[in-house]
Amino acid sequence: MNGIKFDFSNVFYPNIEKGLTEEEIYNNEEKIKDVVNKLIDENPGFLSLPFTRVYIDRVLDLKNWVQSFESVVVLGIGGSALGNQALQTALNPLHYNVLPIEIRKNPKIFILDNVDPDFIASVLDQIDPKTTLFNVISKSGTTAEAMANYLIARGIIEGYGLKPKNHFLFTTDPQKGILRKIAEEEGIRTLDVPPHIGGRFSVLTPVGLLSALASGIDIIDLYNGAKEMQKKVINPNVWENPAAFNALIHYLYYQKGFNISVMMSYSNKLFLLADWYRQLWAESLGKKFNLKGETVNIGQTPIKALGATDQHSQVQLYNEGPYDKVVTFLQLEKFERNIKIPKLYENLPELSYLGGHELSTLLNTELEGTEYALIENNRPNLKVIFPEINPFNIGQFIFAYEFQTAVMGNLLEINPYDQPGVELGKKVTYALMGRKGFEEFRTEVENKRTNKKQVMM
Repeated sequence: MNGIKFDFSNVFYPNIEKGLTEEEIYNNEEKIKDVVNKLIDENPGFLSLPFTRVYIDRVLDLKNWVQSFESVVVLGIGGSALGNQALQTALNPLHYNVLPIEIRKNPKIFILDNVDPDFIASVLDQIDPKTTLFNVISKSGTTAEAMANYLIARGIIEGYGLKPKNHFLFTTDPQKGILRKIAEEEGIRTLDVPPHIGGRFSVLTPVGLLSALASGIDIIDLYNGAKEMQKKVINPNVWENPAAFNALIHYLYYQKGFNISVMMSYSNKLFLLADWYRQLWAESLGKKFNLKGETVNIGQTPIKALGATDQHSQVQLYNEGPYDKVVTFLQLEKFERNIKIPKLYENLPELSYLGGHELSTLLNTELEGTEYALIENNRPNLKVIFPEINPFNIGQFIFAYEFQTAVMGNLLEINPYDQPGVELGKKVTYALMGRKGFEEFRTEVENKRTNKKQVMM
């Protein structure tokens, strides 16, 4: 099966005037070799996941039950939602939920990844609780957003006089946490979030696999793609390892002041992969302290863009703004569907040149135009090329970027698996919402809020 390809041509000199040189790569060969071997020895949870059958088999065991519902609603946030969204958008029709059941054949999928009441209400308006399964995803069972939405869903189910165990599935820690406790007491089905795999690395665990299975995505082929990429990324030879090579490119440019990483998809179906990537790159690499405990305030800011849409909003900045961005294009060679532009107005040169071409040709020509402009303006860019969109290729992409992130974290000498910068905001939320045990901290927060200088208009 043809897999994804990486084109790194446009990050190097002479294609880019101040581009990287091959010598810079050679100078870091041993460093990359050490990092890859270190990761193999450490075996972070995601690394061996594609060869672990227990999680995928447990999801497959639930197939008939899950697909018997009319709607499946995922309650999660961050890593518990972004991977789900990326898989659904990439591997199902963009208008999947509005397709008639005769064509769709599987449940509608809704992902509640926020607590905006207008958003939550709009989804609840579209479902029938009697034919809905709620998949609550939280490893700890203390995630405020997911738990608030769980309580709302639980109230609805109980309000209809339905049995919660028939309408809830908990994806949570295998041994501890409030969701595990409730599940054991009430006979609610559960799936495990592997304790050794963080949320942003969890899309290929039951966290992402359940909703994928529910909508008919081939999760075995998703794993097959990840397996194939795993064989490539454990190669300590940087010239044969696309994930390590990509990490090194971003690292070397980061040292030169390129502190922004743009992922620009020329496919609407691939667009939410950039959302998933943003969390993976930002939360893994944005750190105050390095492994020595020194203050470094390090990290490369990820940005998403959509071609050709954002050629008319962001590309002006990319071409003529600061020299601080590395652009990654996601290119699709074979679209699932295509539309030919009619040959009309043949006497008008402003329109006639479009006639007879397919939209896919126009879109990829626009990518080529943006790529050419970036090169002319000496802006580094690279491409991840999808021959087509299928579970195998998406599995490859996900695994490559998870490994790339781990390599980058090691190059930056930080811990890519924690997220201490998120915890303070959570703590404040718990305190102000009245969670038991946070009373003293609530007083501290309220005092600071009262004494804060106000500048409002």
